Amino acid sequence: MGTKTIGIREEVYERLKARKREGESFTDVVDRLIEESATDWRTGFGTLQEDDAAELERVAERSRRETGAGVADRQDDAIEALAEVEDDDETA
Repeated sequence: MGTKTIGIREEVYERLKARKREGESFTDVVDRLIEESATDWRTGFGTLQEDDAAELERVAERSRRETGAGVADRQDDAIEALAEVEDDDETA
């Protein structure tokens, strides 16, 4: 397998060096860090604090109600507009 040379800022190099484990190459460090950051969403599922979870549920419920009300209003407006068109057609 080939290699590539990349340039990184000094402070990034120092941060990588600090994360480097004994016997690990910089390639190993970068590979490990990338692997750690590519998490599966299911890994953290259910980790919200109870208060945060309750707040999220309240916000979601409010959003569902408001969305439902908005859809119902638009449907009513559309029905009224169609009724007006039908009335205009009948009088014409």
